[in-house]
Amino acid sequence: MDDMDSTPVNWEALDALIIGFAKSENLIEGLLGSSSPPSSPASPSSSSSSSSSSSSSLSTSSYHSRLIISKTRRSLEAGDIDTAMDLLRAHAPSILDDRRLLFRLQKQKFIELLRKGTAEGRDAAIACLRTALAPCALDAYPEAYEEFKHVLLAFIYGKDDQASPVANEWSERRRFDVAGLMSCVLRAHLHAYDPVFSMTLRYLISIHKGYCFQQGIVSPISDLTQRLLLDECDPPATAQESLYEVPPFDEVDVQALAQAVELTRQAAVDSLRFSKGDLFMAFQNELCRMRLDVSMLNELVCEYCVYRGIMDYGLASTLVLEPKVNQPEPGWSSSRNFSLEVDSSVNKHSDGKTSINMGGSPENNADVSSKQGTDVELRYACEPSSNHDDCSTSGLNVSENPRVLQRYRTHGSGQRGKRKRWRGRDDDQYGVPFDECSRQELSTTTLVSSTSISKEQQGSGKHSILDVNSRVDKYEIMLGMKDLASKGMAAEVVEEVTAMDPNFFVQNPILLFKIMQVEFLKLVSSGDYSSALRVACSHLGPLAASNPALLKPLKETLLALLQPNEDALGKGLPLHALSTSLQVAIGRRLDIEEPQLMKIMKVSLYSHDEWFKLQMCKDRFESHLRIDSLKEVNTLLLTSVGMSNLNGATSTLGSSQVTISSSTKISEDGSSPNQVSPRDVGCDENAILKVMEFLALPRADAIHLLAQYNGNAEMVIQQIFA
Repeated sequence: MDDMDSTPVNWEALDALIIGFAKSENLIEGLLGSSSPPSSPASPSSSSSSSSSSSSSLSTSSYHSRLIISKTRRSLEAGDIDTAMDLLRAHAPSILDDRRLLFRLQKQKFIELLRKGTAEGRDAAIACLRTALAPCALDAYPEAYEEFKHVLLAFIYGKDDQASPVANEWSERRRFDVAGLMSCVLRAHLHAYDPVFSMTLRYLISIHKGYCFQQGIVSPISDLTQRLLLDECDPPATAQESLYEVPPFDEVDVQALAQAVELTRQAAVDSLRFSKGDLFMAFQNELCRMRLDVSMLNELVCEYCVYRGIMDYGLASTLVLEPKVNQPEPGWSSSRNFSLEVDSSVNKHSDGKTSINMGGSPENNADVSSKQGTDVELRYACEPSSNHDDCSTSGLNVSENPRVLQRYRTHGSGQRGKRKRWRGRDDDQYGVPFDECSRQELSTTTLVSSTSISKEQQGSGKHSILDVNSRVDKYEIMLGMKDLASKGMAAEVVEEVTAMDPNFFVQNPILLFKIMQVEFLKLVSSGDYSSALRVACSHLGPLAASNPALLKPLKETLLALLQPNEDALGKGLPLHALSTSLQVAIGRRLDIEEPQLMKIMKVSLYSHDEWFKLQMCKDRFESHLRIDSLKEVNTLLLTSVGMSNLNGATSTLGSSQVTISSSTKISEDGSSPNQVSPRDVGCDENAILKVMEFLALPRADAIHLLAQYNGNAEMVIQQIFA
């Protein structure tokens, strides 16, 4: 379970997926149709402008197409067949040329007219039989006329007779089956697939459920996944051709689709036929059949956007919070102090101090710290105070360091202007009224749930570092420090964090080590080797000496001195991942819990890795769903440190830790280094597919069987049928 919770994730890639989802679904004000920024008028090429316009147009078109699908679904689920057919005639008239679908709609209309229980309804049902249903039954499909005669029994047996031969026809479940089928057909016809993030979430959760079931383990996120991914799926849409003809499809595609979305081989063939052989379109069709709880997904996305600073929560907070963003208290300076020397009063709770000099040339440091000068002094508490051994923040008060709150109130007022407002779903999209008040209520509920104070603190009357009524200020402090870390401003991060809580890095030495790695590499990159060595001697060395697990990362960090011509702060240093680790740790010190979506992604990505190790192959669809980008956590310089194994105080930080051992990388064929790959047992890919096809077995089981018979597929099949 700890491994699941400590899976590294590229949070920057997830941010991009979430923003794309919000744009596609028009959930945040001002984002619809703006998935690509407009090109500058002075652009030398018009291609980028046309590409941006095309992307915007496609985004808007897809959104409106999904609205049409949603309206059609709602009409059918409510039994309003006429309205649904009017929508189809207006937006996708060719669908009604399919006699199979038309027959299903007319049959449901007949039942809905009888369901009214009035004389007028009965007369209208008879008229529907004569003019629409009977003629359509003659050539819809071979069984249609028998179904037509069977549904006539609805005249005799009422809707309340559960023992009648037409109880299934009367069932309201039929409405949802028809609605789901038409949604699948419309989606493929209009090419209005759900946003990538929505499909990715479905896929990862379904794999996680399958992995937990096969391994017999209890999912740590079962309470979320059971509510988010519903058990029921929409019925599959099938092509008009016969289902029994020989499929002209590559068996590799058939098995890949069947294994990915848990279909029988015949169902996978039918799905490929409906998509005219397009594997990825068939895959999307099958994923979109899975039903998500839309309202819960909205809440998860809203919570994540607030936490990551993507969305403005000021509007939501006004109902229960009263942040004083632009009203600094008397005596506070509104200008930001860029000195990296921590006020001695900040450290008055610590018995020990360690100071280092992180000098650098003005031109080398101007872009990172905005500090002119050659010597910068940084002091921080390195040992817990004898009077404050308890790690709890409940005894701390921001009044001891008022400049911290002032800085981030000032910082926050500027940052908020760049954030978006939560808009929510349209009234006509999912039938849920979202007026301004309810939008505020949703955002407020999400915000309060993620920043709630523990019952113990509420009962005792104690507060966190900030006052209970200053949740907005808490967020600005957390997001401000994350922003500094993402820019590589390591010295300022240490200053600000220490000013907020002198004991923070005492309880989080691994995080301090990684922040100082950033400073070291920044100085190496700028050519200031003497200052870099001072950082290593004053910070990295003592931290590694107190924790042997840091010795290997220290050695690998020092190797940067051997590569003076390379950009040490380039792709080798995942600042965004480090900033997220800092955000999580700071947030928890401020009683701000991680968003639930973070936990879902960590656990499900772990399951995805483990599942395909068991299958001994690579996932053909991971790049299509951006799963590969979510796993792209660069670990070149921030080498592996098992956070949960080092000390209890930093174990929670491992949930968004950026490090992972290079030895855990999956080999090219998708297998774990400690597992047997198909090549190791002499299994040919064609033999694997043959056993999977003939015996209807999962890939891993087919490989294990072949291993017992030296990779001979014919011998395996003979033994099974003998």
